Amino acid sequence: MTNQFPELNPNHGDHLEKKQPLRLVLTAMFATFLALGLFFGGLIAGLYIPDNISANLSLPGLSATPFGKKDTVSRDELFKPFWQAFDLVKSEYVEQPVDEEKLMQGAIRGMLEALGDPHSSYMDPNEYRQMADPLEGEYEGIGAIVDIKGDYVTLISFFPGSPAELAGLKPGDMVLEVNGKDMTGIDGNLVLKQIRGPAGTEVTLKLKRKDQEELVVVTLKRQKITMNSVEGKMLDNGIAYIQLLTFGEKTNDELIAALKKVMEEKPKGLILDLRNNGGGYLTTSIDVASQFLKTDVVLYEEYGTGEMKTFYAKAGGIAKDIPMVVLINGGSASASEIVAGALQDTGRATLVGEKSYGKGSVQNWIALDNQEGAVRITIARWLTPNKRQINEKGLEPDVKIELTEENIKALDDVQLKKAIEILNAK
Repeated sequence: MTNQFPELNPNHGDHLEKKQPLRLVLTAMFATFLALGLFFGGLIAGLYIPDNISANLSLPGLSATPFGKKDTVSRDELFKPFWQAFDLVKSEYVEQPVDEEKLMQGAIRGMLEALGDPHSSYMDPNEYRQMADPLEGEYEGIGAIVDIKGDYVTLISFFPGSPAELAGLKPGDMVLEVNGKDMTGIDGNLVLKQIRGPAGTEVTLKLKRKDQEELVVVTLKRQKITMNSVEGKMLDNGIAYIQLLTFGEKTNDELIAALKKVMEEKPKGLILDLRNNGGGYLTTSIDVASQFLKTDVVLYEEYGTGEMKTFYAKAGGIAKDIPMVVLINGGSASASEIVAGALQDTGRATLVGEKSYGKGSVQNWIALDNQEGAVRITIARWLTPNKRQINEKGLEPDVKIELTEENIKALDDVQLKKAIEILNAK
């Protein structure tokens, strides 16, 4: 099945697992964090200060030691204010009875947001059921690859000839509304489900475009997205050209076939085009890198404990020695950055183009007890062989060449021209 949105793929940094590591008592305690915020929010606003509070605001339970500094306190002691606030909301809040389950869900959501990690989030039971519904048949939609982090879904790249590309959508466009519905605060996975739909139907998007104040409203007709993930051909001057459009289940097989065909022509150099490739399967990125590397490290996964897992190139690659240039741009993300980073760090290839997107983290979806939804938690980050951070930093090309709007309109691929020039010089 063609996957328009690789960010949803369990092997593309997100691992969907049926785990229950959070006990009910911890789940309940999350609720109190929200309640605590509601209670003290009213107090700080000065809405009401009881008569029995002294003028110097020497409030019970407050000391010179900040709450967050109690590193050695027991869990029971740490969460005393938590339960106190929860009980106060239940007994004192003006609108009674309060919905305890909603308080608990809101507290979990707030706790995940407090991490400051745009990839860690919470889904309530209804949201989780919608996200977990399997997609059947072939993919039908607008042909865009997106990033679901941040406040709004952001478009990264587009399949050639797709409705999104033909409509003139641009990398960096943020989806504010879908069919007139505000997407503020809506989980990115659910936004994607609303963008998708049967071929022939229409979807209207309101977009915020970077460096432009006026919002963009566009209506697109969804279509069936079917395409190969690899295209290969020979260019002039005996140079082979391979373009990867995504990292899917069949990508490595298609890549091997394309490489065998061009290698029969005995090319003097090879260009691997990863521009606007939003990624895909982690395992596929290792397979792809293995076609060009020997036994080198492809990437590291670094966990919060400091532990690192090392991924090595597999044996049997068929293009390990040919001079090579890799093309990247702001639409090159995730699995594309893994491959490009490995080829750059090992000295195997020269990177040409523009800075890559910067998606290099691994998330787990973990179901909570009693069917109370799930939490999505970043559990690791990807590092290049030289242990460079990819996430939120991206890869800087060895040779920076910007492809302008004027270049695109004139069909003047200056980045590809530079890659050919470099290989000819070699």
